[in-house]
Amino acid sequence: MGVSAAGRLRLRRALLLALALVALFAGLWGGLILLGVLTPSVLVSASQAHGPLMALGFLGTLVSLERAVALRRWWAYAAPLAASLGALAALSGATGSLGPALETLAGALLLAAHLTLQRMAPSLHNAVMGLGAMSWCAAGLVWLVGDEVSRFAPLLAGFLVLIIVGERLELTRVARRSAGVQSLLLVAVAVFAAGLTVSLIAETPGVKLAGVGLLGEAAWLARYDVARRTVRMSGVTRFMALALLAGYVWLAVAGVLWALSGSMLDGPAYDAQLHAVFLGFVMSMIFAHAPVIVPAVLRMPLPFHRGFYAHLALLHASLALRLLGGDLVGNTRLWQWGGILNETAILLFLILTVSAVLRARRTGVRALQESTLQAYSGQASTHG
Repeated sequence: MGVSAAGRLRLRRALLLALALVALFAGLWGGLILLGVLTPSVLVSASQAHGPLMALGFLGTLVSLERAVALRRWWAYAAPLAASLGALAALSGATGSLGPALETLAGALLLAAHLTLQRMAPSLHNAVMGLGAMSWCAAGLVWLVGDEVSRFAPLLAGFLVLIIVGERLELTRVARRSAGVQSLLLVAVAVFAAGLTVSLIAETPGVKLAGVGLLGEAAWLARYDVARRTVRMSGVTRFMALALLAGYVWLAVAGVLWALSGSMLDGPAYDAQLHAVFLGFVMSMIFAHAPVIVPAVLRMPLPFHRGFYAHLALLHASLALRLLGGDLVGNTRLWQWGGILNETAILLFLILTVSAVLRARRTGVRALQESTLQAYSGQASTHG
């Protein structure tokens, strides 16, 4: 490819990323409405579709874009495009089921991408991620038939959890884990997937079973993920490891909450059950992988800076405030402040990430290969 062709490809990816950010900002706006901080006078649809906007419109676009980059097939880019356009349709209040239909299509295209990858190079980690894509498809179908978001919220969590677990399983291959060790994770994944399936018919027992699966996955990741060793290193490798390990703690918290409650009715328990997963686990994973994913997708360097610890620390401290002071104790003010600071952490992440990219471009830094290789080699080469 010539330089101009590479530039056009980077521009197309950047436009898809921009659409994902629109879904993110709309989801954050809707979150403030749900927190009672904003009066629901403008963009009420952002609060009604808060979960799908964040999980599918924003994170779904990012996940499917990364898969399209890895697959290198033109049709795979239709998945992030459909995911972002589906979020815009839901946000605009488009008549009919256009938004849910586009999100379901996006999930089906992501599943097709994983099936293609599985046919090209069969692997356990890709099969686990394929289950995540199936969970997205199921969530889209439930939304398409008109059910409330709380009805398919566990499936939204299942999509992201299984995608991330599959990615971490891929990285542990270099550690040459025994078949018995890998089978432990597969059992936890199977229990989690079974719980999600049962929840469609019987919510409470299904969510409880899925919670047991979450606990199993969290325990396996905390014990066998390479982050346990790379946390002793320095720089970006240490930052990534700390973000990963903190995320595993919140995944375990979510597992306990799901297993004890089993109900997805609106209220403090519902708030804690979902945000322990989506904020504590998933957003911590986003923070951890950004130094690798941004250069790989946009072909732009993202040099690590110690300031990145600011949004990581704020995310976890504010989530603890929200769940412990708000949901557990029942203090509405602490719950609101926790939610506001959650969103502040995400915005700070965006600001610091964009600033690092722009600063690197201004100073002529060409650290794309170095930063990517450093992050991967740090996780993969130090394991015993």
